[in-house]
Amino acid sequence: MNEAAVLEIISKKPELKAAKAKLESMQPGNYCIHQSWGFGQIKDYDEAENKLIIDFDEKEGHRMDPGFCVGTMQVLPPEHLLVRKELDPGAVDELISNQQAELIVELLQQYPNNAASTAEIESVLARVIGPIKYKKWWTATKKLLAQDPRVSVPARKTGMYVLRDEPISLEEELIEDFNATQSAKRRVALAEQLLETEPDKLKDISEQLGIILHILATAVRESNQLTPAEKLKGAWIRNDIARLLEIDVEEFSPSVVQILSDIDGLDNLIDELPTNLQSRALKAIKASHPSDWKEISFSLLKNSSGKFTTDCVNFLLENGFADEIKETLARWQTEQNLRESVLLWIVKNRSSKKYADLVHDMIQPRLLNSIFFAIDYEALQSSTSRRIPLADILSEDKELIPDLLGTADSETARDLANNLLLNQGFEELTKKSLLARFIKLFPTVQTLLESDETQTSQGLMVSRESYEKAVAELEDLVQKQIPDNSKAIAEARELGDLKENSEYKMAKQDQQVLLARRNLLEADLQRAQITDFSTATTEMAGIGTVVTLLDESDEKEVTYTILGAWDSDPDNQIISYQTPLGKSLLGKRVGDEVAIKIEDTENKLKVSNIALYKA
Repeated sequence: MNEAAVLEIISKKPELKAAKAKLESMQPGNYCIHQSWGFGQIKDYDEAENKLIIDFDEKEGHRMDPGFCVGTMQVLPPEHLLVRKELDPGAVDELISNQQAELIVELLQQYPNNAASTAEIESVLARVIGPIKYKKWWTATKKLLAQDPRVSVPARKTGMYVLRDEPISLEEELIEDFNATQSAKRRVALAEQLLETEPDKLKDISEQLGIILHILATAVRESNQLTPAEKLKGAWIRNDIARLLEIDVEEFSPSVVQILSDIDGLDNLIDELPTNLQSRALKAIKASHPSDWKEISFSLLKNSSGKFTTDCVNFLLENGFADEIKETLARWQTEQNLRESVLLWIVKNRSSKKYADLVHDMIQPRLLNSIFFAIDYEALQSSTSRRIPLADILSEDKELIPDLLGTADSETARDLANNLLLNQGFEELTKKSLLARFIKLFPTVQTLLESDETQTSQGLMVSRESYEKAVAELEDLVQKQIPDNSKAIAEARELGDLKENSEYKMAKQDQQVLLARRNLLEADLQRAQITDFSTATTEMAGIGTVVTLLDESDEKEVTYTILGAWDSDPDNQIISYQTPLGKSLLGKRVGDEVAIKIEDTENKLKVSNIALYKA
């Protein structure tokens, strides 16, 4: 649009006078963003109809009233990133790949007051980088911006990214943020970041550190916002700053020992701590619990996970408990108390020289059984489809099964292979892959696989009613009986010596029965085929028929109804087709003889009638 066109628009709509500059910027060739249509380029102006002609991403040649666009469209300057992406994509790609922070700096320069919200920045990044790719890029770039003295990063998602007039050091920024926040948790985090900066720079801000130390010490002592783990972390940071300033940490209260002495449930505390502080907690527990720190450490090892398992082992080794570790691992295996993370640690370190004496004797078939048990347990407890690390390593480490089966005989290998087939922590393809490793060492295991495949392929004919009962039974086992049994085992375990603990032994026996029943139901339901018996005929005895048998010696008749695998009701003469009697009747026609053995007497009866079952 030329000046005359702009003046004519304003003459018709005087209220647009204040937007004259914006109207004048709506020139052909300029790029724009419309709040509904997105990114586009002004291609032309139709003076006769007073319409801008704009090519948007998804709509070319769109005609729009300039007056209407004043409130809904932004004309972009040539230096805007979206424009540069169109005109000089190579330069923008260089910023995206190698100068991430610089790209954000240039983006902020395009906003009023050099400040933009997270939503505004992400909106541009989605267009410049791509709606999916930008997310990973932006996550990495935010970490760089936190270290960039030119940009003030907001503490909250609702805050603004601001381009500073004068760059400041990271230490100055952290101190500025520390003084600005009232959150005790945020102050602990900022003080930690400050300690991680270069030591020489910290010496130059000792006065500010003294103020931070006083505020942090007050927060640790008085704040109700901090969890026990956060308070412990704050106390450590407080002490570290005090030592840096050569201040005696003994003058602070509460001390680390006092905090740990007052906490019930150290397992939960450890879980809440960052991994880099968990080993530090072990040393502090030794000081805070002088009479029972060893027992606490073994308990923490038992329930540990990830890196903390190694931390616990190393801590106990450093304190001279190598023999106790070895004996405890063996006892936990006997009691079936080896948890997933400890088992992971054992198999991952089976070739380690450092831990050879601890784990060497455990690398045997019995450990593989413990692994299967733990995987099955984890699969049972998990209500999601999350991966089980112990199952993953068993699949990925191709030498693990051969190592564990090194001293096994063929019968033991077959039992373990059968446990694998019944384990619900593996997909079927994974089971077959793992079983191949068994077969390579013990070829006779192949028959187990063939038997399983034959049984699975045959299927089970069941009525809908009996199928639904089986499903309900399985749900009750998985959701109630087995979890209740697990709690009973845990409670019984707390009663003391397991060798003399009858409650524990009974609970473990119940567990074997429950797990066996669950495995059987799962296998049967997988191959169950629901039938309404409508395909039955009277030509021969089959599933869904009523068969009348005649004993010609005394002219007495007996009638049997042959139904599905789970439909037996002997009191009403209903039999499953899988029973010996059911199998002997299948395929028989009227006039055929059937041998029926009752106790020690075998009688020969004749099929006198075949009728269809009616529900």
